[in-house]
Amino acid sequence: MTRRVFREIGVLGSGVMGMGIAAHCANAGLKVLLLDIVPPGVAQGAPKAERNRIAAESLKRALQAKPASFFHPSHARLVEVGNFEDDLERLKRCDLVIEAVVERLDIKRALFERVERVIGPETIVASNTSGLRIRDMVDGRSEAFRKRFLVMHFFNPVRYMKLLEVVPGADTDQSVLEAVIQFGREVLGKGIVVGKDTPNFIGNRIGVYGMMVTIEEMLRAGLTPEDIDALTGPAMGHPKSATFRTADLVGIDTFAHVARNCYEALVDDDEREVFRLPSFIEGMVERKLLGEKTKGGFYRKNEKTGEIETLNFTTFEYRPKGGDESIAKLSKSIGKIEDVGERLRKLIRAEGKGGEVAWRILARTLLYASKRVGEIADDILSIDNAMKWGYNWELGPFEAWDALGFEATIERMEKEGMLLPSWIRRMREKGAPSFYRDGEMWSFREERYVPMPRDRRELTVALARKAGGREKPLLANGGAEAWDFGDGILGLTFKTKANSIDAEVIEMLEQSVELAEREFRGMVIANEGEHFCVGANLFAIVVAANQGQWEELRRTVKRLQNAVQRMKYAKVPIVAAPFGMTLGGGLEICLGATAVQAAAETYAGLVEVGVGLLPGGGGNLNLLWRALESIPEGQHVNVYEVVTQVFKNIALARVATSAVEAQAFGYFRRSDGVSFDRGRLIYEAKMRAIGLAESGYHPPVPRAYVLPGEHGIATLQMLVRTLVQAGQATEHDAKIAIKIAHVLCGGVAGHTHEVTEEEMLDLECEAFLSLAGEPKSIERMQYMLMHNKPLRN
Repeated sequence: MTRRVFREIGVLGSGVMGMGIAAHCANAGLKVLLLDIVPPGVAQGAPKAERNRIAAESLKRALQAKPASFFHPSHARLVEVGNFEDDLERLKRCDLVIEAVVERLDIKRALFERVERVIGPETIVASNTSGLRIRDMVDGRSEAFRKRFLVMHFFNPVRYMKLLEVVPGADTDQSVLEAVIQFGREVLGKGIVVGKDTPNFIGNRIGVYGMMVTIEEMLRAGLTPEDIDALTGPAMGHPKSATFRTADLVGIDTFAHVARNCYEALVDDDEREVFRLPSFIEGMVERKLLGEKTKGGFYRKNEKTGEIETLNFTTFEYRPKGGDESIAKLSKSIGKIEDVGERLRKLIRAEGKGGEVAWRILARTLLYASKRVGEIADDILSIDNAMKWGYNWELGPFEAWDALGFEATIERMEKEGMLLPSWIRRMREKGAPSFYRDGEMWSFREERYVPMPRDRRELTVALARKAGGREKPLLANGGAEAWDFGDGILGLTFKTKANSIDAEVIEMLEQSVELAEREFRGMVIANEGEHFCVGANLFAIVVAANQGQWEELRRTVKRLQNAVQRMKYAKVPIVAAPFGMTLGGGLEICLGATAVQAAAETYAGLVEVGVGLLPGGGGNLNLLWRALESIPEGQHVNVYEVVTQVFKNIALARVATSAVEAQAFGYFRRSDGVSFDRGRLIYEAKMRAIGLAESGYHPPVPRAYVLPGEHGIATLQMLVRTLVQAGQATEHDAKIAIKIAHVLCGGVAGHTHEVTEEEMLDLECEAFLSLAGEPKSIERMQYMLMHNKPLRN
């Protein structure tokens, strides 16, 4: 199949969205031309650097941004800056031009008129507008331009938000639409939802409605922002930032702009009045209480006390954070429930004001979404995906409705006088029990269930197990399960909290490798949840240390080391598929794997120093050996320099903030894969395992190196003492760091011979056990268990 290749992207406008789009295109390995206006007052003949200052400063800010816009700072080299006056003609070489200037129709129209004169005959032009109509933006443009024009609406922050709404205009060529969909999905790793040319498209239409309804219900019930955020966060299957904290992050002015746009444009919407901004929101915008960007919105942090305060909507003064204790208690109890459907059901059935308000917010939002089917999207799946990918909801509106019970929800709505759209009434008459069932969804047009479109690469653990054709796991215990994933691949999945490593997980690692060698051609470690693996079970280590169970702890450490080494030298390839937090033992498992296929958003590091320990699962050995493996035989290299960098990564608990940065740090190999779309991670890991097996995989040969020994230990000790004297490290930090140095330098005799892997593992084990018995290490471990953050002591 022939597909269009995009090599260079033009981005017009270097504000938050334009810079975010430019950075993510660079993350994907594309050349980017980033243009913005010439600074006011800068003359025609001024130096180019001065005329490009706006775009250049935006690029500089992006390099310093947290969370990071770029996977790695080196990707910024792919972004070239310029300005609209001097460089517009350079758009001729671009395959795609994405406009992201201010949301003013007159400015966009004028810019598109200039762009049309300079672009090539095949160049596609897209607008990142959040709600302006295509027909208005292309008014006056040629037919050829209109055929190559559409909307690509990214969500902020571009790197992290999966949703990309692609909206064709009335004249958009089908091949252009298909090319952009493929580019967004395959190159940028986005979840594509095709919307219609309606105000604010899909995500913001439903999302802003939901927020406006939430405000309305809050005022009606006399509740506070704290109460509402307690109800509309994880308890409702929404992000922790809930409603008002999310608004502060997005910007009150941005939220107000989108709401105003809805109100002005949606003259035929039966709920138009919901979008009318309350006077207090207008007052916040006037007073520049815009949220995070102005250090104060619905909430602010008191600079003197450090306490979070809440805005009083009447006086526009801040007060101490408070709220209804019964609602806070309800939210806390429900938030602990793992199943989101059960959370929702308990929330709306809860007695008291909290449960009633939660029901009203949820019911009105679900009902509004159902009324918009056909108007903003052609199917329910597009709306559900838009809300999950663009607003980080755990369930889309129709999935949530199913979780609450299709019929039960209708009955309660009708009892309270809510009017259902005709297509849902007909659906009910036909006896449909839910919106979704067994890979099918209800079509409001055809009035029957139709197959859900599915990319075979979007492989969940459940689907991978189904592909294996087995009804039960081949191996299982309380910590993990090994299933046939099909195509000769065994899949191992952890079942512990946060996928932490305990004795049962270690046992399954050992047994799974043995089974894979006997009956499969490869193995994939594919976990589920928010994080791949947060490390070892800290509670078990604390208990063993407090009870003096040193031999038991030694056996556990040696078993983990042996399991990782068993993976490393397995006769079949083993691929780890990390994502999210991949810390401590989680990274050690990746270091022991044959190869890694990591989600782009993988945050990896050996962070054991934060709990008073050092890596105990072969992390010191394998991270150092990984750094040394690329040195050609016969080349004289100062091994101490390599050891020092590995030492810094471990002793400073350096965490990579992307899979690409993990490659740069040496945590993953440059040849390891990076999945831009986490939904395809398991499939791509499985394909990597198959590829290795099919290309004649053989395990590596164990290696040994002459290490710095006592001289290296002494030098690193001086470095550590300098940090302590400067107040940058505590005495206990120093004790841990010196233990790490001892291991990485191969002990005091490391310079006298080639240090074997077994020697390194013994050094690591002894150092781990000695630190586990330190009172200050035990304090760190207990503090982490109680507060979920490290203690500096």
